[in-house]
Amino acid sequence: MSSDTPSTLGALMAAAVTALNDAGIENARMDARILLARAAGVDGGRISAWPEDIVPDDKAETFRSMISRRIGNEPVGRILGERDFWRHTFKLSPETLEPRPDSETLVEWAIDFLEDADAPRLVDFGTGTGCLLLSAVGDLPGAAGVGLDVSAGAVACAQENARLLDLDGHVEFRVSDWDSALTAEERSEGFDLVMSNPPYITAEEMGTLSPEVQKFDPRLALTDEGDGLAAYRILSQAAFDLAKPGGFVIFEIGRGQEKDVGQMLVEAGFVGVEYREDLGGIVRCVAAKKTRCAVGRCVI
Repeated sequence: MSSDTPSTLGALMAAAVTALNDAGIENARMDARILLARAAGVDGGRISAWPEDIVPDDKAETFRSMISRRIGNEPVGRILGERDFWRHTFKLSPETLEPRPDSETLVEWAIDFLEDADAPRLVDFGTGTGCLLLSAVGDLPGAAGVGLDVSAGAVACAQENARLLDLDGHVEFRVSDWDSALTAEERSEGFDLVMSNPPYITAEEMGTLSPEVQKFDPRLALTDEGDGLAAYRILSQAAFDLAKPGGFVIFEIGRGQEKDVGQMLVEAGFVGVEYREDLGGIVRCVAAKKTRCAVGRCVI
């Protein structure tokens, strides 16, 4: 995309769409519109309404640089440094996955489970940007939570997102190898919901992912370098140990993993395994409940 292109909104937009289409980038017009609106500091609607508007040279050059990055398969969210998810905008870092709409299935289900709970407590394994925990806590009055991640960079990103959303008084993010950073008191008290979107892509499937994912999402957050089920083998039992009686677990899963993960939850002691599809009709989450046990009997 030549810097000789006239610096009007319409000319910049037309050149960018051509360049993106030539590079085989899907959704070229939408991507160009989003990037131009950010670079030029205008509302997206202005681009089509006033295409003759002049864009200052420095802003036009910023836009051209963005388009070059997109041609190199860098996702729009990575270029902007943020991604919309649920009702918020989340900052990204190189150590975090870029949140996807499919993961909103887990947030919606968490809220369904806990909307009538009194000051529910949640724990999120592999929290990344914190998008799952912060979205759920933000919609649940009185809720609080702990987000755990093995990556210090991810934890720092989640902490920033909590601050930006004014939820840092309700959540804590910690560097943790699985549940090692939880306190004895937290283990004893337990959680109303244990949730996770762990690395579930198999080593074999990694080669089939789009360049946007392979090149720009952290591999550690994508795959266990095996069958995609390693995290669930650990988390199923950890979740049962941490869930309060009557509490829940929800895991995001990959395509076709529902039976294996559901069986792990049953073997860990959970009951009432359920599944929920994403907007594409793929089973995206599995959930189960820990029974409430009284003397001589247990009830769901």
